[in-house]
Amino acid sequence: MDTKEILKKVRKIEIKTKRLSNNIFGGEYHSSFKGRGMTFSEVRQYQFGDDVRTIDWNVTARYNEPYVKVFEEERELTMMLMVDISGSEFFGTTTQFKRDTATEIAATLAFSATQNNDKVGLILFSDAIELYIPPKKGKSHVLRIIRELIEFQPKSKQTNISEALKFLSNVMKKRAIVFILSDFMDDDYERTLKIAGSKHDITGIRVYDRFDEEIPNLGLVPMLDAETGNVQLVNTSSKNIRTNYKANALRLMDYYQNTFKRSGAGTISTRVDEGYVKKLLGYFKQKGR
Repeated sequence: MDTKEILKKVRKIEIKTKRLSNNIFGGEYHSSFKGRGMTFSEVRQYQFGDDVRTIDWNVTARYNEPYVKVFEEERELTMMLMVDISGSEFFGTTTQFKRDTATEIAATLAFSATQNNDKVGLILFSDAIELYIPPKKGKSHVLRIIRELIEFQPKSKQTNISEALKFLSNVMKKRAIVFILSDFMDDDYERTLKIAGSKHDITGIRVYDRFDEEIPNLGLVPMLDAETGNVQLVNTSSKNIRTNYKANALRLMDYYQNTFKRSGAGTISTRVDEGYVKKLLGYFKQKGR
């Protein structure tokens, strides 16, 4: 993909996702996530019912009557986007790959954060950290993130969500809003998710294709394992093979949902051929209650 084509694609995604973030998600995002803490605002005279622990004793002594410190929520947040770019993300049986949908969702979230004057960072991962962009503010920074989401080519096709979460815990010392976008065709990440979830506000966004969950009866067909590169003939007319395929898909989905729930993290699942707008909006509204 040449530079001109990349810029054209970046612009196309910007127009689509910025409209969504401005018109739909901006307000919902703002109300869904609380600030990191409280920051001092002003002092005022003590009123009945005020917490005595907020009394400013220096000002009280100066004026010979009680004054209290007033605090307000610190609104500035940091959003970290963690996007799986392993081999299985380059799969889709409809109009686009899973990675394309993940890119659109990530861009929408990034513009929503920018609208709130928050910082946005990016972690692209496979079974290793492929790219890390530290959190910053501004439209040009978000456009760089979108460009990397579109054009970055991973060195590995494997997946290791646990390694990505370890990296997050190491580089993000302050609390952040974290979105993990993946098909979650992996397991054994519960321990690292619990550690990261104790510090950060984490949401998993599962982007999947309908054929990730079950395969149709198409007879004998060659199938490529996107993460190993192996091709083998599979007899899809075998009921046993289709049943085992579906059972493994359900196992991974259950692991994802239950692990995130036990870790106090949120989950969203959206299929490539479905609209993700309502699902994101519904999640934000529920979280903001």
